[in-house]
Amino acid sequence: MKYTKQDVLRLVQEEDVEFIRLQFTDIFGTMKNVAITSSQLEKALDNNCMFDGSSIEGFVRIEESDMYLYPDLDTLNVFPWRPQQGKVARLICDVYRPNREPFEGDPRYILKKVVKQAAELGYQFDVGPECEFFLYHTDDNGQPTTITHERAGYFDLGPMDLGENARRDMVLTLEDMGFEIEASHHEMAPAQHEIDFRYDEALTTADNIMTFKLAVKTIAKRHGLHASFMPKPKTGINGSGMHINMSLSKDGKNIFADDCDSNGLSQEAYYFIGGLMRHVKGMCAITNPLVNSYKRLVPGFEAPVYIAWSGTNRSPLIRIPLTGDGIMAIELRCPDSAANPYLALAVCMAAGLDGIKQKIVPPSPVDRNISDLTEEERNAMQITLLPGSLGEAVAELKKDDFLCQVLGQEFVDGYINAKEEEWHEYLRQVSDWETEKYLYRI
Repeated sequence: MKYTKQDVLRLVQEEDVEFIRLQFTDIFGTMKNVAITSSQLEKALDNNCMFDGSSIEGFVRIEESDMYLYPDLDTLNVFPWRPQQGKVARLICDVYRPNREPFEGDPRYILKKVVKQAAELGYQFDVGPECEFFLYHTDDNGQPTTITHERAGYFDLGPMDLGENARRDMVLTLEDMGFEIEASHHEMAPAQHEIDFRYDEALTTADNIMTFKLAVKTIAKRHGLHASFMPKPKTGINGSGMHINMSLSKDGKNIFADDCDSNGLSQEAYYFIGGLMRHVKGMCAITNPLVNSYKRLVPGFEAPVYIAWSGTNRSPLIRIPLTGDGIMAIELRCPDSAANPYLALAVCMAAGLDGIKQKIVPPSPVDRNISDLTEEERNAMQITLLPGSLGEAVAELKKDDFLCQVLGQEFVDGYINAKEEEWHEYLRQVSDWETEKYLYRI
């Protein structure tokens, strides 16, 4: 929906909206906001709402702290879970410097920059995410736990699926907010769920992912539960991913499809796959941004470990899924929901387009279970491993000059410094496993 300034002012008045959240996302994918009353809305719509950027980790230094929020008028949405009187709405904002230039470290700006580059080549990048999450009990103080009473598995239903009612309310709430929900179901692990919403162009999808996470967490809390997008909250169970299904169109036509090809793929699709495979090791620092992300990317739990692709096989990193609406898509299976969606989609699109520009030919598809192959067989098939830790992923990002250019060197330096500190802090910890394993033996 396209809104003008007058449309926004009118709708806020008609809907009796009292508070407006001016939302933006920091470099780590955490939603931030400044709340204003409706009396200050016109000032905000004139792009005159300031905030202290130095208080946002990874943004700017204290001596250059003044930043401006520029609302994207088309993102106006009234929260359906707030009171009917004195309603609360939101506007997603871009971050600008005092000189009225876009802030280069704003994740939304980074994605918009790549979208613009694609548009200049005549491409539109569409994305459909598969967002998984856990629903856990809270303690007596309302704090999250990893406790669940259910033992449901893949596609199980109530009463075995104890989160069914909460998930149903999430779906209805998201539909009230304009989402087209395609499916929802219980996932493999106890207390694990998935809600899929319809694909859209990249920027809209990234905005939707942030809104989705907020809505899911809010409705879960109303049910006395905590919704967690942590990739691997418990040992010995499947982790939560965010598979990204991507398609590229030109002049309204999907350019990934070719009926004459044995895999149904065009040459551009092969090049796109080639670009993803070339850059994915560095991309992992963005698509899998936590120490915990790499507890999910291990053999035995359906998450990808090997850099390969297939039209049917689910063990590689990339597969070509069957879609009910006939859209040819490429599915990247390593990302998780802890990723900043703006950055994740930016690096995915940029890597794929680089593959098209450079005509990067991927290796042959792998239609066997890669876990069953010997190391010699994997080497012969040019199958390599994803990074095994956040430390390895960050080192790969530092080496990938192309990705650093896409993200912007100033952003990369700040992000890498933060992630290296996170990794080193983790390495300094003594875990319960170590204490249990060694304390009484040594």
